[in-house]
Amino acid sequence: MTAPVGRVTCDLSVSVDGYSAGPHQSEQRPFGDDGADGWGGRLHGWMFGQAEENRAELERMAAAKAFVMGRNMFGPVRGAWDREWNGWWGDEPPFHTPVFVLTHHPRDPQPMAGGTTFHFVTDGIESALAQARAAAGDGDVSVHGGATTVNQYLAAGLVDELRLHIVPFTLGAGTRLFDGVPALDLAQVGARAASTVTHVTYRVLSASG
Repeated sequence: MTAPVGRVTCDLSVSVDGYSAGPHQSEQRPFGDDGADGWGGRLHGWMFGQAEENRAELERMAAAKAFVMGRNMFGPVRGAWDREWNGWWGDEPPFHTPVFVLTHHPRDPQPMAGGTTFHFVTDGIESALAQARAAAGDGDVSVHGGATTVNQYLAAGLVDELRLHIVPFTLGAGTRLFDGVPALDLAQVGARAASTVTHVTYRVLSASG
């Protein structure tokens, strides 16, 4: 009998024109110029300023048993690990599970307070997902971003459920969801409008391109 396997999900906040980060990303502005100051800016304000209204979506995001993210989602350091950096989220990150960070440069695992350990994967998206699945057991794995990483997993046909949190403004430039991704067949399985964001959930059926 085959053991149950959890889903591979993605949660991503995007502007109406599909950008998950504005231009000019920096250590001070990790999501770039998106029309608002402060952590998360305008794209992610619903997660912080309206957390109670969006509690169901936030709890669903946090329910994954392992996470995968790109190096840009982990931090601004480029090239070899020549400076200490333990992620954007402080001493106790919100994941509380293993997180697998895609990188070209080896680094020892980084345990953090609260149960999060960052593991650094140098041999590609399939390896990171396999390690995350092993860590998650029969729980879900979340591909946590950014859009460049999500696009790689979508293009490879490795995503089961895509959850978009659409914020009602346009950016016109930045890092965009679906760039380089072949045509996809999606089934909408849920939608909910909140005051500053609309949450839409899609089941990914197939790549048709």
